[in-house]
Amino acid sequence: MRRRRWQSMTLLPLGLALIAGCGSSSPAATSTRDAAKLADRRLDGALRAFVARTDGPPAIAVVVQRGAKAPVFHSFGTAIVGSKQPVRLGDHVRVASVAKAFSGATALATVKSGRLELSSTVGAVLPTLPSAWHAVTLTQLLQHTSGIPDFSKSLAFRDALVASLQTPPTPVALLAYAGDALSFPPGSKYEYSNSDNVVAALMVEAATGQSYATALADSVTRPFGLTETTLPSDSAIPTPTVHGYDLAPPKPPEDVTNLYAAGWTFASGGVVSTPADANRFVRAYARGDETDPAAHRAQFRFVDGHSEPPGPGANTAGLAIFRYRTRCGVVYGHTGNTPGYTQFIAASSDGKASTSVSINAQITPTTNAAGFRALRHIFELAVCASAA
Repeated sequence: MRRRRWQSMTLLPLGLALIAGCGSSSPAATSTRDAAKLADRRLDGALRAFVARTDGPPAIAVVVQRGAKAPVFHSFGTAIVGSKQPVRLGDHVRVASVAKAFSGATALATVKSGRLELSSTVGAVLPTLPSAWHAVTLTQLLQHTSGIPDFSKSLAFRDALVASLQTPPTPVALLAYAGDALSFPPGSKYEYSNSDNVVAALMVEAATGQSYATALADSVTRPFGLTETTLPSDSAIPTPTVHGYDLAPPKPPEDVTNLYAAGWTFASGGVVSTPADANRFVRAYARGDETDPAAHRAQFRFVDGHSEPPGPGANTAGLAIFRYRTRCGVVYGHTGNTPGYTQFIAASSDGKASTSVSINAQITPTTNAAGFRALRHIFELAVCASAA
């Protein structure tokens, strides 16, 4: 059995550390610390057991942040199979469909600037896209109620991807794999679609006159202080890197870190970030730092629908954000999975309690039902630890 590594770091501000060493703590403070320690121990136990599974990932890393305190980082396993290197806070991962939260933040920032409205339609902003899509609004795109089919479910898309893994098409060419017709009238039902966030990003480009990557940097990553978050178009990933793996036990894990260019998913899944940046992002995003109060209120109107893969507890869908009702309270965030990686981010509505979960394997309800149940339990334990 592979040797497992454990790392847990709590970085306290100096002033708080000095205060903690002076005098006796109040019963309430002691109780709070004890609850946090218990929640961390429960989380650590689940993480240790998860990487020890025969179908578990090589590594799992969880950031837990409580209020203004520094993040607590839990890391088990190895970032690179064959090494003893643990995942660290600043290591880079593919965040998969968590990229949709980043595209939502960019679109909502463009609404704040007045260059888009939530009621802006595809036809008004992108008239060259199929006419059947023209009545779809930005709200419907961000809430996955547009009716635009998911390009990634097309057999033609999958054949093209396999044939040209390192040379992605343009975003408009990606959308061509969705076909021209809608799956249902806009606004009539929820159906998760990777096409929605690609269209939303193209609307941002048309409204701002910038590339989506530039708009993302100008309106989200730099204002939020995300120094290690990028949207590459190729298959490269910055160092230090958490390698991603395909699991098919009893075969050894297969390294798929650079399997295909990120441009094949663009704004729907191409973002690269770190556990530290992902946690920092979701705190600001749940608070609505990128947009105005009216748009933020609209973002937090929810319909039936769950993220892909499902998050903890009962899921409902807002605008590029999901509400997760867990046994430890309500949080808001997103999940994602792609070959080699699975991700979860969540925060309370005020951004004060947050978590980010990263694993270096793709584990889904369809590919590994038992493994995903264990992972979804970890999502909830991470939420509980952030609320302790």
